[in-house]
Amino acid sequence: MSHRSGFVNILGNPNVGKSTLMNELVGERLSIITAKAQTTRHRIMGLVNTDDYQIVFSDTPGILKPNYKLQESMMKFVNTAITDADVFLYVTDVVETADKNIEYVERLKKTATPIILIINKVDLTTQEKLEEIVEQWKVRLPEAMIIPASAKEKFNTDVIMGTITKLLPEGPPFFPKDQLTDKPLRFFASEIIREKIFLNYDKEVPYCTEVVIESFVEDAKLMRVSAVIYVARQSQKGIIIGKQGSALKKVGTEARKEMEAFLGTKVFLELFVKVNDKWRDNERDLKNFGYIQD
Repeated sequence: MSHRSGFVNILGNPNVGKSTLMNELVGERLSIITAKAQTTRHRIMGLVNTDDYQIVFSDTPGILKPNYKLQESMMKFVNTAITDADVFLYVTDVVETADKNIEYVERLKKTATPIILIINKVDLTTQEKLEEIVEQWKVRLPEAMIIPASAKEKFNTDVIMGTITKLLPEGPPFFPKDQLTDKPLRFFASEIIREKIFLNYDKEVPYCTEVVIESFVEDAKLMRVSAVIYVARQSQKGIIIGKQGSALKKVGTEARKEMEAFLGTKVFLELFVKVNDKWRDNERDLKNFGYIQD
């Protein structure tokens, strides 16, 4: 049997479980996960390799209507993902309606690329309701292969993988077979910190923060990581730090423990907080933070 390889791009609205699904399919926790919308800001690739195939998964930000340049950049990642896929995974769930951000569904309908429609979170509904949802999507995307699933409960993820491998085109691998992702380790360090911010703070604070790794140095016995948390307002700096530094210490402790598990080594983590009130609308800052590519 000849070798198969291809790009499988995961698209969908916020909070439908795209990141959970990719992590499950790849078998590694590459994308951060929280209950808040817009957690994913970058396009993150995860590779699955066997002797017979290579699947290059891409997790993308949830589809939204941009209100500032950061979100415009996030949607550029999505738009690029619509143009370079060999297989699409369009993820919806049992809660959202089939007409949400319908313009992206219409764009997919016009492509010749195979589409697998994943109806996620089926553990949260009934069989009768699920059948209604399936019929709605058969009308919206008649050419799509529909697979009900629960990424969280690992239901039908094996069916999804089997369907993907059958759709992959023949070809050599795009990346070395021992490679897991296209992102460097320091990227995942910053994402781990950002996830802890989303989990520990409410309202607009997580959406106004960005994490930059300033140094990432491996010593003989541990990894030394220094990071800056940027916020949009002075008042948010106080919230991030907390009374006598308690909130920042909690974030740092949680992030350090997860970094140690991810990196497989001891970590010394330093966190600093700075104010940059215009970073979400400043092209230079967005470029420095990796949201705008040359």
